[in-house]
Amino acid sequence: MKSNKTMANYHPAAEQLTAWSAGSLPLSDALCITAHMENCKICRNSVQRLNQVGGDLLESQAPAPASAALREQMFKRLHEKQAEPAVVQPESTHTESANAPEWLPKCLQQFGIENVDALPWQKQSGSISTYQLARDGNKRVELLRIKPGGSLSKHTHIGEETTLILTGSFSDEQGVYRAGDFMQLDERHQHSTQATSDCECICLTVQEGPVQFTGPFMRLLNPYLKWRFNAAA
Repeated sequence: MKSNKTMANYHPAAEQLTAWSAGSLPLSDALCITAHMENCKICRNSVQRLNQVGGDLLESQAPAPASAALREQMFKRLHEKQAEPAVVQPESTHTESANAPEWLPKCLQQFGIENVDALPWQKQSGSISTYQLARDGNKRVELLRIKPGGSLSKHTHIGEETTLILTGSFSDEQGVYRAGDFMQLDERHQHSTQATSDCECICLTVQEGPVQFTGPFMRLLNPYLKWRFNAAA
């Protein structure tokens, strides 16, 4: 498969990087940003600056005295922790794979992806297939695979959809998106997408809901798409 790593032109917003740095993002969203930053020096430097600013702010704050009630609760909790038996955490069954595709970020290698063609892809249309990696609450984490030249008719989104291009490229009415580009869309956005004709495009996506077609005929599929999204394990 063709590898086309380039410098990303589309990045997570500053608010998203701040939340990632603070550890306050859902795991699925944090996974997308982590995968993006593996090959994005711009965002890594931004997070480093955010961490520095946060550290400076903390150092500049005068310590606030703790109330007697808060101290009592803290010491009580420490005592309970000391009394609890130690719990041995099981070792993770996910390891990085030496046979993973060149374009696959390290943070995604825990899913054991080696031969992309051997994955149980679910066909969505003649040119588009998906493979679910995980669920995070009501969100689905998937790989989206588009054949060379494949397209998706004009649509919008239910809730937020985050997309990170892993390999290949596609375009919509706003421009061309290449490997490393990070996008976040919602019901306010309406577009149609088409992969470039020279190679297939594979993306990492996090969806709160399915796409919703807006064309006069394709929109007849929307109830089925909602049902399938909610029924998927």
